[in-house]
Amino acid sequence: MRAWLLALLLVGAGPWPCAALAAGNVADEVDLPQARQRIEQAGDALQAVRLGLDDADAQETLRTLSERAQQARRDAEAGVQALQPALERMDARIAQLGPLQEGATEERGIARQRGVLEQQRSQLDADVKRGRLLAEEARQLGDSIEKMRTQQFGAQLGRKVGSPLSPVLWRKFADSLPGDLQRIRALYRQAGNALHDAVAAHGAKVPSLGVLLALLLVLPLQFWLRRFGRRRAASAQAPAGRLRRTGLAVWLLLVGTLLPGLAALAVVGGLRAVSAIPPRLESVADVLVTATFVSAFIAAVAACLLVPRRPSWRLANVDDASARRLLALARGAAALTWATLLLRALARAARTSQVSAVLLDGLVALGYVALIMAMLVTLTRLHRRRAADAMRAEQRADAGAAKPLRLRSGWLVLARLGGHLTVLAALLATLLGYLNFALFATQQMVGVTVLVLVVSLLLKFADDLSLWLLAPDSGFGRVLRLSTGLQPAQLEQAGVLLSALLRVVLVLLGLAALVALFGNASALYDWTAALGSGLKIGDQLLKPSSLLWAALVLVLGLGLARILQQWLVGTYLPKTGLDAGVRNSVSTVARYLGIVLAVLWALATLGIGFEKLALLASALSVGIGFGLQAITQNFVSGLILLAERPVKIGDWIKIGDQEGDIRRISVRSTEIQVGDRSTLIVPNSELITKTIRNMTMAGALGRVQLQFSVPLNTDVAQVRQLLLDMFAGHEGVLDDPAPSVFIDSIAGGLVALNCFAYVSSPRNVYGTRSELLFELLRRTAEQGIALVTPTDIHLVRDDQ
Repeated sequence: MRAWLLALLLVGAGPWPCAALAAGNVADEVDLPQARQRIEQAGDALQAVRLGLDDADAQETLRTLSERAQQARRDAEAGVQALQPALERMDARIAQLGPLQEGATEERGIARQRGVLEQQRSQLDADVKRGRLLAEEARQLGDSIEKMRTQQFGAQLGRKVGSPLSPVLWRKFADSLPGDLQRIRALYRQAGNALHDAVAAHGAKVPSLGVLLALLLVLPLQFWLRRFGRRRAASAQAPAGRLRRTGLAVWLLLVGTLLPGLAALAVVGGLRAVSAIPPRLESVADVLVTATFVSAFIAAVAACLLVPRRPSWRLANVDDASARRLLALARGAAALTWATLLLRALARAARTSQVSAVLLDGLVALGYVALIMAMLVTLTRLHRRRAADAMRAEQRADAGAAKPLRLRSGWLVLARLGGHLTVLAALLATLLGYLNFALFATQQMVGVTVLVLVVSLLLKFADDLSLWLLAPDSGFGRVLRLSTGLQPAQLEQAGVLLSALLRVVLVLLGLAALVALFGNASALYDWTAALGSGLKIGDQLLKPSSLLWAALVLVLGLGLARILQQWLVGTYLPKTGLDAGVRNSVSTVARYLGIVLAVLWALATLGIGFEKLALLASALSVGIGFGLQAITQNFVSGLILLAERPVKIGDWIKIGDQEGDIRRISVRSTEIQVGDRSTLIVPNSELITKTIRNMTMAGALGRVQLQFSVPLNTDVAQVRQLLLDMFAGHEGVLDDPAPSVFIDSIAGGLVALNCFAYVSSPRNVYGTRSELLFELLRRTAEQGIALVTPTDIHLVRDDQ
């Protein structure tokens, strides 16, 4: 345990000087050539992008050039970042030689060393400046390419190519159809010849193994993994609660996505192993694998959410009929997506005519429109059935039956609204001849829907997993609770915080995927690079790694402060002989001091020095003085109470009309337990600025006072001895100071007696006084001594 803490301390404190020196030597010998090479590669890549930009006329080409430009910018920036520390070290070495005075001569060795250092420094400075220039040129070139992409994409979406209802478009297609069929047959013959030659040269064993492996992945293995997941989720070993359903849904999503894609990859890999794929079909093979993954993902998302045959495992809030129809339509959308990607890749490889590509896009758009309309009809019927059920439930409630909980269907309303708008826009665009816009709108509608469903599923899974993992009664939760001493409530709070963190990460990933879905992957790369390089606030650069280290250091510091306080309270302070109040003061001050040191340590890890904290404190001093005056006053008063100790834990004090025992003193308030066992929370400033009565300060004794009167003819000496014997016989009355009995006054035929006795503590006064009064009444009754009051009235009745 101590070794682990020491390792974390060394990590948080930073590298040792010898390690830094070794790193510097490595940087001088290894990193500088690599950094210069990265800058040179960035310059060559940038020149290649400029040359390729002259012939770029397609979206895919512009996207590739934009990614290359951004990569060149990142290489240049990385090279500059690697050279900058070396340049700073070189400046520090030159500064050690001191400035060269005009007209002065230096010793030959120093002059030669200065010349070498200045030459190296000049070379480093030139490399840094060139890298910065290349990074700026790459950024500007990337921005210009993105503008070209945006303009070309807008022009493509707004281009009118002809309506499918127009005979002109079909006439052009009929004219170009023979040539397109001839190109497709030529591509088919090329593929057949390549396969025949590959089999003749290498045999059919490897491609057959690829096909066999694909069949095993798709059929038996996929079915077995699905059945295994369902059995595992329904078994007693599965986690209790909602994690059964969301975990099974994620498992089915992974199985349904990976296995078909891996099967396609196995087939393509088997063909490539024997060179059975001609060069013109290489891109088609890659698209085949990508299309299989994408279409399998769409179908798997629908299957794991709808589960038509097992309603109890269904996550989507739909009935059985709607689940079956929606799943069939989702599989149709997956098949249409797979066919669209593959046919477009084949058309590019065969170099078919533009009119065929346009007509293919139009037919695909109409296919998506038909699928979306069918889904909208299914959702509309579901909404009507729910509305009828709700109406019947209201009628039964009016008749006296219990009203059931009405299911909310806000997502249905949003889905129907978005679907209707997409269908309307796509139909109008198709009829008017804007086929590219129609295809784009329908594809984005499908993609956004699938993305929203996946993110929703993962959000539920992350929440269920976090709450189950850190539940007090789970296996991992019990181990963590017993090993760390955390309370069940604290463990549940940690689970909620982990769930919130995972949900934020998933939402950010979903937004990133949405950005990439609309074709702005370069912007996503820029955001990621900016996040990795850090966020600059003023002159301070905050990096994610620094934030993680600061959080780790803060947790470690707070843990060490807590361990120190527990050691003081449980081990050291009880051996010092100090009273409870002093021990509480020492442990409380140690705790707050440890918290302050942990916060300062975390800020130092972030690179925020004490001088910046002093500037911040001075800037906020005026606001703190006015806005937090009461809190600051109570805080300072609490420190005074802990140091000066006019009152301490265990004291019995009286403040105003309230009195009680002090149970806890913190830096802001003091807790006092009054006689009715309630707790009175008093600000510390009240105990410092106002008059209080400390009944137990310096070990004060309690005084019991008895006052009563006897008739004038009573034997006072007998009464005095009775009282002294009564005091001596009570175990709570002290012998020193000795009890005393005084005659207070003689008036009106009465002798007023005033008696005093002392007990060990003021807390015992009330109970002892009551016991003594009971005993006084008993003894005076036994000895026939009358007790009277000054207001005794005797009524004499005259019978005459």
